Amino acid sequence: MFKQKIAADMAAKVSEVLAMTPARDVEKNLKASLAAWLSRLDLVTREEFDVQAQVLGRTREKLQELEARLARLESTQGEQPL
Repeated sequence: MFKQKIAADMAAKVSEVLAMTPARDVEKNLKASLAAWLSRLDLVTREEFDVQAQVLGRTREKLQELEARLARLESTQGEQPL
């Protein structure tokens, strides 16, 4: 129990010291720079990608239905005399 308290106190002190170092600022600046760089790229979120993939799937299904319908209409049109 006493060792755990010492370890917890030591971890708290290390965290406190690290919070006061420039490492935290460097990390924040690096994250901000990375976010700015990524925002300039033409990227989409996973959610947007998934939504568009679903839309594309429905569009493909509709296209297949329309192609089948057109094929049926063309085949019946070919059977009727002009």
